[in-house]
Amino acid sequence: MDRLSEVFSALADPTRRAILARLAEGEATVNQIAEPFPISLQAVSKHLKVLERAGLITRGREAQWRPCRLDAEPLHEVADWVAGYQRFWEQRYDQLGEYLRQLQSNRKRPTEE
Repeated sequence: MDRLSEVFSALADPTRRAILARLAEGEATVNQIAEPFPISLQAVSKHLKVLERAGLITRGREAQWRPCRLDAEPLHEVADWVAGYQRFWEQRYDQLGEYLRQLQSNRKRPTEE
């Protein structure tokens, strides 16, 4: 699987997105990450492995604990990929704008009977 597919796959799960949001606030241990979730510590660990495999988090080693940290670089790659479609949407908005201008123009003209 290519890296972009791996990142999208990791982001597909709402629990993993919530974990990333938590890590955007700062590093945390697995126990700290698991606190708000109604799932087992083992399930959280599995989610963390998926995020780590996708390159979205890193795990350090500090004495007895292994803090998790967000690595946002893969998200930059996702943003670049999405930006490629920006031209498409800009063209669609331009077409919609032109259509709305035509509608307004037609309303301002007196109707001929």
